Amino acid sequence: MKDTPLANCERDFLLTAIEEKKRLDGRQTYDYRNIKITFGTDYGCCFVDLGKTRVMAQVSCELVAPKESRPNEGIMFFNIELSPMASPAFEQGRQSELSVKLNRQLERCLRNSKCIDTESLCVVSGEKVWQIRVDVHMLNHDGNLMDAASIAAITALCHFRRPDVGIQGDEVTVYSPEERDPIPLSIYHMPISVSFSFFQQGTYLLVDPCEREERVMDGLLMIAMNKHREICSIQSSGGIMLLKDQVMRCSKIASVKVSEITELISKALDNDKKARKAGGRCGFAESMPQERITALKMDETPVEMTNVADAANDIVEKAEAPPQTVPSPVVPIPGVGQVGQGLQNTWGLEEEEDEEEEDENDSGAEQEEKVTKMEEEQQEKKESRGGDVVEISDSEEEEVVILHPETDKASKWGPELELGERQCSQTQQRQSMAEGKETQEEMEEATKRRA
Repeated sequence: MKDTPLANCERDFLLTAIEEKKRLDGRQTYDYRNIKITFGTDYGCCFVDLGKTRVMAQVSCELVAPKESRPNEGIMFFNIELSPMASPAFEQGRQSELSVKLNRQLERCLRNSKCIDTESLCVVSGEKVWQIRVDVHMLNHDGNLMDAASIAAITALCHFRRPDVGIQGDEVTVYSPEERDPIPLSIYHMPISVSFSFFQQGTYLLVDPCEREERVMDGLLMIAMNKHREICSIQSSGGIMLLKDQVMRCSKIASVKVSEITELISKALDNDKKARKAGGRCGFAESMPQERITALKMDETPVEMTNVADAANDIVEKAEAPPQTVPSPVVPIPGVGQVGQGLQNTWGLEEEEDEEEEDENDSGAEQEEKVTKMEEEQQEKKESRGGDVVEISDSEEEEVVILHPETDKASKWGPELELGERQCSQTQQRQSMAEGKETQEEMEEATKRRA
């Protein structure tokens, strides 16, 4: 998987910030990020945190046959693994250009600088020697992997202890740590790599670049140096031309940084040595629970239990009696109230309940008055009409609908309806007679015309 490219606006922002001598994390131009060194339970396991960049180094050893060209020297082997856990840009099982570059630089820094006495690793000349293997795993990538890897590797080598060996004739016996104390490696000096990034063709310089600064840099200069100001290796990449004054300036800065980091490593090793001698846990093992049943046992504190009842009675007698009722505090701010047993309710709930009850009583009285008025009106109508009345009502609150039967209408309006019907029938007969006469006259005229 490839890296997501930086946007142009982000690139311009980083470059303008560097021109103004500002960095994303607030550091100055020559400042390193915070370095934290921890150790594991076994010898040779080291964790280094350089800001958010996290690296683990593990040292192991085994007896092998020496090289023919150097039969009296041990073998040093370095391996750097870039796992996808560190960054999604790293692919597993495939060696990238970055891993090859880091491997070569680490070999130049540690093996070619002769920081370890390889002759002390020889057991039997020409037959068996110790092979020291250093595996460096990248756990998180946030820039400047080379510096973090070099610090982790040299610290793990200083912390490592190889088992002791006994030779009797042709037999070689390897003793366990319980039988004999393991032996540390003989280390002459501690070379540490310091990285410098250049921007705008070497105009601007930064120490310990982070991941985003590495994306916009034009060139990189890595200087491996020990505390004696001896340059162990130097490598430039990026294709920029550096002047002599720039290289000398970087070497002076590197000497200061290397002395500080070397002092930090020695302090971390001393603290770990003291903790192991005291029998305590060290490194990340401090957070691991002990594999014992009594791991969660707590120390008991002695407490006097004599005359407990008498002492309790004396305390009760001397104590003041609590007040029966707690006075309710005055609430000056509106919208704040108190609710509790023995306190005055200031939430206004009782007032609302009283208002609701009064409204219900008023509405009930009004409804009763309306019903009585409706009943009186209905009785008056019945008496005035004197006929049968059909009342249909859904409820007492709704209006009452009164329907008069048809019998009442017929009995009351009967004679007038009969006269109207007779008059209508007479007018219809007259109209029909007139129409008949007109048709007879038209027929006679038609016959006369034909004749």
